[in-house]
Amino acid sequence: MTITIDPRRFDAALFDLDGVLTDTARLHAQAWKSVFDDVLRRRAQHDGMPFVPFDIVADYRAHVDGRIRLDGVRTFLAARGIDLPEGGDDDPPGADTLRAIATRKGRLFLDMLDRGVAPLPGARALLENLRAAGVKIGVASASRNCAAVLQAAQLAPLIEARADGNDALRLRLAGKPDPALFLEAARRLGTKPPRVLLFEDALPGVEAGRRGGFGCVVGVDRSGQADALRRAGADLVVTGLDKVRVAQ
Repeated sequence: MTITIDPRRFDAALFDLDGVLTDTARLHAQAWKSVFDDVLRRRAQHDGMPFVPFDIVADYRAHVDGRIRLDGVRTFLAARGIDLPEGGDDDPPGADTLRAIATRKGRLFLDMLDRGVAPLPGARALLENLRAAGVKIGVASASRNCAAVLQAAQLAPLIEARADGNDALRLRLAGKPDPALFLEAARRLGTKPPRVLLFEDALPGVEAGRRGGFGCVVGVDRSGQADALRRAGADLVVTGLDKVRVAQ
């Protein structure tokens, strides 16, 4: 399905990053699996229980996709009945604390990012076409590596405002499905949510767009969850940004 956007309806377009503009959702899922499987394997050995690995599709989608990194750690471990201390930012890398696990995941992702990242099909063209039509472009992502990913994908020059995981920590913004990060990005773009077109692939992010009162929430379905995206609040669903046109 191809959709056509009327740029006269919107002052700005706001994009999630991983899985919407770039293919880095795949790298995030792989990094989470490596880190969580290490924790789960050691817990299984300690408790004498079977090792049940992190599912790179189901667990990623249900517990970490679209969430601030620390929230992702909390949510997944809680789902497995694992209670670990919060810890601090100065914890040693191998510590079994929430913050140490989050730090390990971040470092592993950056190592993977060094291998290269590309914009997803249609991403650059859509950004360029929206800008040509006078629509401002912003990115709102729970990733603390948002700036590095945009630079690696050579999309940074097209982005006029960004709100990311570092901003969420500094400003103490609640994670998705709370709309706080999206609202902060809209504020930085100098516009109100009803005049913002939002693109998001994660269910918590789509719900955040609905709760934030954004003018149109487009769900990007790359994993066969179109119906779930609609139930979460997507007004429209596409399989990728190459299915989005901008009216002349």
